[in-house]
Amino acid sequence: MCGIIGCIGYENPTNILLDALKRLEYRGYDSAGIALKNEKEIQIIKSLGKISDLEKKISEKMIINCSLGIGHTRWATHGEPSEINAHPHRVGKITLVHNGIIENASFLKEKLEKKGVLFQSNTDTEVIAALINDYYKGNMEEALQKTIKDIKGSYALAIINDDEADKLYALRCESPLILGVSDGEFFVTSDMGAIISKTNKYVLLGENEIVTLTRNGFSITKDGKKVERSVEVSELSDVDASLCGYEHYMMKEIMEEPVLVHNLIQKYKDNMDLLPDLDQYDMIHIVGCGSAYYAGMIGKNFFEEDGKRVEIDVASEYRYRNVIYDNNTLVILISQSGETADTIAAMRKAIKNKVDTLAIVNVDDSTIARECKYKILTEAGREVAVATTKAFLLQVLILSFLSYKINPDKDYLKDLKKLSQNLKVLLDKSGFYKKLADAIYHQEDVFFIGRRVDYAISLEGSLKLKEVSYIHSDAYQAGELKHGTISLIQKGTVVFAIVTDQATKDKTISNLEEVISRGAVPIYVGTDDCSYENKIIIPKINTKLQPILVVPALQMIAYYVAYKRGCNIDKPKNLAKSVTVE
Repeated sequence: MCGIIGCIGYENPTNILLDALKRLEYRGYDSAGIALKNEKEIQIIKSLGKISDLEKKISEKMIINCSLGIGHTRWATHGEPSEINAHPHRVGKITLVHNGIIENASFLKEKLEKKGVLFQSNTDTEVIAALINDYYKGNMEEALQKTIKDIKGSYALAIINDDEADKLYALRCESPLILGVSDGEFFVTSDMGAIISKTNKYVLLGENEIVTLTRNGFSITKDGKKVERSVEVSELSDVDASLCGYEHYMMKEIMEEPVLVHNLIQKYKDNMDLLPDLDQYDMIHIVGCGSAYYAGMIGKNFFEEDGKRVEIDVASEYRYRNVIYDNNTLVILISQSGETADTIAAMRKAIKNKVDTLAIVNVDDSTIARECKYKILTEAGREVAVATTKAFLLQVLILSFLSYKINPDKDYLKDLKKLSQNLKVLLDKSGFYKKLADAIYHQEDVFFIGRRVDYAISLEGSLKLKEVSYIHSDAYQAGELKHGTISLIQKGTVVFAIVTDQATKDKTISNLEEVISRGAVPIYVGTDDCSYENKIIIPKINTKLQPILVVPALQMIAYYVAYKRGCNIDKPKNLAKSVTVE
């Protein structure tokens, strides 16, 4: 879950690398570094902390004149965050940056140590550099081919060699890396958004293909044979990466929701035939991680109401289960980035079993989008904040579309027309959400309760709060309170009750009264007015659309609570946007 940038051209790449790393910082912000190369020397500058710390360090140094460089922003896996463990890593003539995890790093390290290699860091990345250097005997491509055969795991690599001041090498396996193409400049990066200010042209790279970039062009090979790849054009705009006057990307992205919801509705409301027909399947499996999993839980509620058999699982569990597939099963994979490692593994498990797959993703050229039989794009634009907001909402909206196709409902279409306006009205109540945040921000324990779809909403609301504010927050099925959880309630404990499901409304309110009698401070979130002091009244709408009005209110509260606590809202500690390793 690290960010990679590499470039070669006709100007000094330092500013290009720094700008790209700032755009990639959502992928990791433990440490960062760059390596610059010319005919005579290589200059490596690394720093613990954010890109701003690296930028300050660079400003204090004499930068070499060059036109080739690589950069990296790290989310630690092997080895604690430190300057020594920061990338780039250099061993002998090889300097590189890496995203991923090498599963047999310890075995390879032991072999290399027996050959006399001395390691400086605790990273698996330094092992790759040492291995390439060991194999390098004057032919870089040959050394890389041998390395590919030895290493197990996931990796995206950008590599420079002391012997070649005019070449940049790259390769990938199960980790994202694309090639950017411009006039007189070429790039490799983890995310197109990192280089969108320089070019909108890119080339998708296949697994274990070796890319060689020079100032004059690029070549791609696999197993020694040349590979042809077409140049694509990205629709991503540089505006997507701009704060547009907001203090944080999270708030910007929440405020984009009404327009994005409107746009997606306009695309599909009269064109539902563009979506796959789930009625042809006897069984549906839904797989995702984190918020995508919770979106899937909401979808499960929709589909079951339509009479479909549905299983849902976290991708990291699904990939290792002995899954029993029916003859007519569809597996729905939900992922914002389309590069979530566990979800990719779950997808490939289904494909191996000759089961149809459907991707609900935000990135059109992602691994999951490319490999699934069907794909539906959320079209959320670039989501920079680590905690997902707009992408989650659009995942749920798409699941409601699919549910509508199974079981058409005129009321659904009527309510669909006013959904984005209702959403805008809810988001315009920022003063109200700030007041609620004032009552919560000093807490260290917060609970959410709900039943059926309200439980799924509770899980997402709880996750958002803990992600950005670092408050310990948990969600529980309201009906399970008396089976142990209620023992955690004490005087002053804040409990959110999500109450939109009419079939279980009275039961959930009874559970809320039980925690109130034990000293809890209730916050009611529902579609019917009530006498509770702290309440968020959500406009009542078709049940397949209701979660789309509830979740943004919880996102706003999480934002303002984190703001009051002085947290790093867009880049919460220990988290990264795209989980591309197990």
